[in-house]
Amino acid sequence: MGRVFVAGSINMDVVATADRHPRVGETVAGRQVLYFPGGKGANQAVAASRLGAKTTLIGRLGTDSFGAELRTFLNAQGIDPGAIKETPGTHTGTAIITVAASDNTIIVIPGSNGLVSADDVADTPLAKGDVAVSQFEIPLPTIAAFFQRARAAGATTLLNPAPAQKMSSDLLALVDILVLNETELGFLAGTELTDSDEAARIIAVARKLQARADQTICITLGKRGVLALAAAEEFAVAGRVVKAVDTTGAGDCFVGALASQLAEGAALRAALAFANAAASISVQRMGAGPSMPTAAEVAMIL
Repeated sequence: MGRVFVAGSINMDVVATADRHPRVGETVAGRQVLYFPGGKGANQAVAASRLGAKTTLIGRLGTDSFGAELRTFLNAQGIDPGAIKETPGTHTGTAIITVAASDNTIIVIPGSNGLVSADDVADTPLAKGDVAVSQFEIPLPTIAAFFQRARAAGATTLLNPAPAQKMSSDLLALVDILVLNETELGFLAGTELTDSDEAARIIAVARKLQARADQTICITLGKRGVLALAAAEEFAVAGRVVKAVDTTGAGDCFVGALASQLAEGAALRAALAFANAAASISVQRMGAGPSMPTAAEVAMIL
């Protein structure tokens, strides 16, 4: 069995709930404020660890109270914390989230996440069979260094390019598996896509983005399921209709679950079905990190 190494962000999510989102310049009454461990890197690592993968998280925390709380939480999830550094003089990454009618808006303040560097990933003990995961909440040159090391070791590289931003063709070429939603795909491909586009159009755009003939691109479509372009093969995984409570972290749950299955040697189609089921559980709970399911919970609905 391989291991999962996640290089990414660690945030404290400050969540305000309300009946609806305010318009620009408007104040609305909220229901409650909640504090949840989050950050795309931490969320993905928690998901992978809870689902049984040996998981290491590479990242940075500030020396503030949020940093101490997050380290305690991550230690309790069975994640190897040895590559998480404390960074004096900066605050821990923070996300300000509003949740209304099960949809969310998010403002992320990077803090110490913006200081994760190539030096932080230089000694990562990657090996063949491992899965190296990252996202766009740490500097892109750090991700490139991480993936270069992973590919040299024979590990699989998995990138979730969110929040979306332009990346170089060199970085894209280092990616074995790209996991993104239709909006992010459209942004990277320079083509506008919506959740009402036909599968054939979405796959056609993914094919244009494909950087290598053997690259896999997985497009998550929420309740519509997942589309995959695996080298030249195209296939779909059916969605799951559930009553969503909080969609924060659903994509991260999917990525972490997918990484856990690939580290176990699962075939891509089966791994995507497992990840889709895991994400469907996470949206039925509040919070990001704390909403990640266990392998037993996923097995119950597969």
